[in-house]
Order: sequence, then structure tokens, then C-alpha cells
Amino acid sequence: MGHTSLQAVARQSWLVAKGREVRCGERPLIMGVVNVTADSFYDGGRYAEPERAIAHAIELAEQGADILDIGAESTRPGAQPVNEEDELARVVPVVAELARRVTAQISVDTTKSRVAQSALDAGASIVNDVSALRWDEKMASVVARSGAAVVLMHMQGTPQTMQTAPMYDDVVAEVARFLGERMQAALEAGIAKTNIVLDPGIGFGKLLEHNLELLNRLQELAMLDRPLLVGVSRKAFIGRMVGRAAEHREWGTAAAVALAVDRGARILRVHDVAMMTDVVKVAAAIGSGARSARQAHDA
Repeated sequence: MGHTSLQAVARQSWLVAKGREVRCGERPLIMGVVNVTADSFYDGGRYAEPERAIAHAIELAEQGADILDIGAESTRPGAQPVNEEDELARVVPVVAELARRVTAQISVDTTKSRVAQSALDAGASIVNDVSALRWDEKMASVVARSGAAVVLMHMQGTPQTMQTAPMYDDVVAEVARFLGERMQAALEAGIAKTNIVLDPGIGFGKLLEHNLELLNRLQELAMLDRPLLVGVSRKAFIGRMVGRAAEHREWGTAAAVALAVDRGARILRVHDVAMMTDVVKVAAAIGSGARSARQAHDA
């Protein structure tokens, strides 16, 4: 990692969620995926019942998850929207119980302002919005009023259309421009810069070559001066390279996570928390050792 990108990582080493400072500088954070859905690409239906989702989330927290990301609407390619009442019924009981039982930050994965508000009221402190505040005009004000952190993600198209024919001239430059514009919109809506996390949207309206280019040049997005969240866990682009179904992509995921850490990711959204916690610890320690050696050499 170059000297300039090291400075960028240092500047984006923390965020604020409902007044609580969340550090992600010395070690990137692990966000554990909790899908309360019937159709997610990897674990759809496995935790659709609230009791099973709660038990799974507690297990992820015990394995080392710093953040639990609770979602009730799949955003896999071709996924159909979930109506608001169903999403509320799935998400809110899980968030409320977890807020009572774990110390990890709780994130709600939604594009709907009413779901976000209800989850925040129940104890969530982060809103993970794959639409980057574009699909619900009330979402930005809900986040701003609550003081929650917000994840702004890049997506070309919608889950129904995003993998039809994604095209870019320079995917990194276009994603960086989009994230910068959405961050500015968030700031204008009253959301503090310290509360913003950026996500390049790996797999969301990208072909294999786009995903690889984004991961390879991730440090360029770190220049936006906010923590970068990267979600590569068991995704189709890994399957394309290793020729394995989603349930057998953990080693490919580990490689992508380690490289993402090296290139500046500060939050890693994963299914396999125990395994990826080890991957992140080792990758971060190697990066820290390399930086210390360079600093000693330059002194």
C-alpha cells in the first residue's frame, strides 16, 4: 500500500453511530450477515424464523462479530421486493432482542425509511442502505435525526436488473464519483461526515472484471476519507474463479478478504465470522508490521 493511501486509511479509522465512536483503525471490523429471508443467495430460509435468526446472530457475536447486519429483503440478482409490513415483522423483533443481549453494534439492512426508523427505535445504530439513500426520500432525514451511522453503497441498476449488462468506462473512477456524490447528498441532508461509511458494491451491477478491478484498486476509494465496507463473502464472482457453489467458496472468500484489508477496507461483511476474523487479524497484523518497518526505515 502506498504512502498516500496509508494516510487515507489513517483518516478513516473511526466512525460514529448514535453518538458512540466505533474504532476500525488498528483492526478492521467484522460485520456478520444475518439474513431473515427466504431467498438470499447463500443462506436463504435458514434463519427466516426470528428465533433462529436471533440464535445465529448471538453465535456470530460470540465468534467475534463487531457488527450484526440484520436484513429481511434479499438483494441478490433477480430478487423480488419484500413489502414493508413483512420486512418490519421480520426485522424488528430480531433487532429488539439482540439489542438486549449483545454488545455488538446492530445494523439494519434496508432501503425503506419506516423499517430503518423502527429498527433504530428497537436498538439498531447503523443503517445499511444499498440504494445509498436514493429509493426512499425520507431515509436521509431518518438517519440524520437519529444520529445513526449509514452505509452508502454503489449499485448500477436494481437487484432485478443489475446483472443484465453492466458497463463502465473506468469502474473505479465511476464508483468513486458516485460515492462522492451520495456522500455530499447525505451531508446536505444533515448527516455528519463521521457517520458515513462507503461501500463499492462488489457484485452489484458488476461483471467479474469490474469486481476484480475495484478490489485491486480499492485504495483509490480510500481517498474519499471515510471507512470502506467491502462485502465479498461467497459471492458469484468468486464462484466464477474457483468453480464452486456458494457453500464451498469460503477459501476464495478468505483470499478476497485478506486482499481487501491490505488495500484499505475497514469493515468486512461476511457470513463466516470465526474464520474471517482470523483472516482479518492476520492480514491487518502483516499490514501493520509492514507499515512499522517502512516508518522505521524512513525515520
